[in-house]
Amino acid sequence: MSSRSSAACAPASTPRPRLRAVLLAAAGLAALAGAGCQSRAGLGDITGSIGRSAVTQPQSKSEWAAESERWGKRYDANPRERDAAFYYARALRAQDQNAQALAILQKAVLVHSNDLEMLGAYGRSLAENGRLKEAEDVLSRAHSPERPDWRVLSAQGTVADQLGDNARAQQLYQAALKLAPGEPTVMSNLGLSLALSKQLPEAERVLKEANASGRGDARIRQNLVLVLGLQGRFAEAETLARQDQSPAEAAATVAYLKRSVSQQNSWDLLKAGGKARGAQPSQAQAQAAVEG
Repeated sequence: MSSRSSAACAPASTPRPRLRAVLLAAAGLAALAGAGCQSRAGLGDITGSIGRSAVTQPQSKSEWAAESERWGKRYDANPRERDAAFYYARALRAQDQNAQALAILQKAVLVHSNDLEMLGAYGRSLAENGRLKEAEDVLSRAHSPERPDWRVLSAQGTVADQLGDNARAQQLYQAALKLAPGEPTVMSNLGLSLALSKQLPEAERVLKEANASGRGDARIRQNLVLVLGLQGRFAEAETLARQDQSPAEAAATVAYLKRSVSQQNSWDLLKAGGKARGAQPSQAQAQAAVEG
């Protein structure tokens, strides 16, 4: 669960957010800014590839830091260089430096106005910075009906979910899956969107399929932990959580979920965005993956 961080991986010291916001954070960040308990270096749109990028994606925080330094020097030397702007912003997004990344991409799209990959990265960065309506507009221009891109469709879905249009989000995810069948990041986003729609058994099925693909990661499992917990299946949720968390962290995750589902009218709170009380469990690592 993400990104944009997830319920299962949130700090214990912060007040518990609105229950709907827990799922929205997971849905949005799994595809836009991350979700789950691992480095933001994860997967998905942080590769940014719509066909022309061939730079290998780093896999650890130290690798992302080195990537940021390397491309940052090139960007400082020539801010108008396409790859310098794109990959420097990518590295910044991977390290949660979203405002700086947005500033770079905002300038870059003015110089490279016909670069759809750059436009897609800009749209996702807008979403990561909470500028959802602008993100919706930019992402709609980052591909065309004649040449759709599954990453952009998935990113559009996460924006739609955050704007409360779960039905449209699910249509976008299904369209993305037609282009990239079985893509685990899209399936993870779809699963969370189904959970937002109170379709928990279907959400569980989709997330289990994504997890079983062998191409997923901790974020998908943590999203599945959330869905299992929302169904009251806490023993299963804790067993699964222990694949990526310490026993103490997994127990804290499940304790949080128990408090969530025990709230009177918790589903009403989920849909209405009402506040709930309690605390969140501890975070194993910095999260994320910008998937879209």
